[in-house]
Amino acid sequence: QSFLQRFVLWLDALDPLLLLKSSSEIKRTKSLIQVNEKTLNEPIQNNQTKQAFLLSLSSVHPDTDKIIPVLFRPPAFMPITLPLVIVSSLQRQAKPSFFWQFVFHTYTSAFTLVHGNGTPKAAEYSLQQKQIFLGLGAVSYSACVGALPLTFANRYALKSPLMQLIIRKLLPAPLLGLTSAFTVAMVRSPEFDNGIEVMDRNGKVVGVSKKAGEKAVMETALSRAVLFGTTFFLPEVFMYFVQRARLVKNPRALGPARMFVTMSVLAGMLPVSFSMFPQCGEIKRADLEPEIVASTEETEFFYNRGI
Repeated sequence: QSFLQRFVLWLDALDPLLLLKSSSEIKRTKSLIQVNEKTLNEPIQNNQTKQAFLLSLSSVHPDTDKIIPVLFRPPAFMPITLPLVIVSSLQRQAKPSFFWQFVFHTYTSAFTLVHGNGTPKAAEYSLQQKQIFLGLGAVSYSACVGALPLTFANRYALKSPLMQLIIRKLLPAPLLGLTSAFTVAMVRSPEFDNGIEVMDRNGKVVGVSKKAGEKAVMETALSRAVLFGTTFFLPEVFMYFVQRARLVKNPRALGPARMFVTMSVLAGMLPVSFSMFPQCGEIKRADLEPEIVASTEETEFFYNRGI
C-alpha cells in the first residue's frame, strides 16, 4: 500500500465508535475475514468485509490474534492522550510537569507494549516482566527529562524573555518527541535483542531476525517522535502568529483556542504517524542474517512492525 492508502485506511480504523463493538462481534468479524481470505494487500470490495476488516484492524493483535483491551485499541489512543498532552503543555512548575508527563509516558508505553511484535523470544526469563521493568525505567527517565527545563528555570530564576521562549516554547516539542521515541525503543528492546519472525509472501515463517526487529522498532520509534513532537510544536507556532496578529481579542479565549488547535493537530497527525511505515513491514534479502538467507530462495520478506 502507498502512504495515502494507509492514511485513508487508518482514518476509518481510528473511528471511536469502533470501541463500542462487543467481543462477540469482533470474533465474528475475525471469522468473516478468515473465510474471505483477505489480507492488507488485497482489494476489499465487499462493504461488509471492509467493515469487518476495519474492526479487526482496530481491535485484534495481528500476531497473537487476541482481542486488544479497550483502553489500548488504536481508536482510544487520541481520546486518552489528548487531555494528557494539553495538561502537560500548560504546566509551569516542575513537579506537576513531572507527574503529568509520567502519566502520559506510562500510557503510551503500555500502548506500545500491547501493540509490539508478538514473536515468542525467550524462554529462560519472563519477557513481559523485563519489558515492564524497562518501561518503568524509561517512563521515569522521560518524565524527568521533560520536567528538567522547568526545574532549571524555577531554581535559577531564568525570567528573561529569551530564556522563557526557549524553555516554554522551543524545548518541549523536541524533548517530548525524543522521549516518546526513547520509551518505544526501551519497551520493545527485546525485539531487536532476540529477533522477530519474518515470513515469505505466502505467510510462511522462514526465520527469526534481529535485523527485522531493529527495523520494526526504529520505524515505530520514529513515527511516535514525529507524532508528539509535531503535536507540541505546531500549536505553539500557530498561537504565536495568532497573538502577534491579534486575531483573538479576548485573552480568555486564548486557552480554548490553544486546546482546539492541539486537538486538531493530534487528530491529523495520528493517522499520519500510523501510516508513515506499513504495519506489515518489508525487508530485503540482503538485509537479513546469512543463516536465514541460506534457508530459502525468496527475495522479499515481511514482518509485523507494530504501531
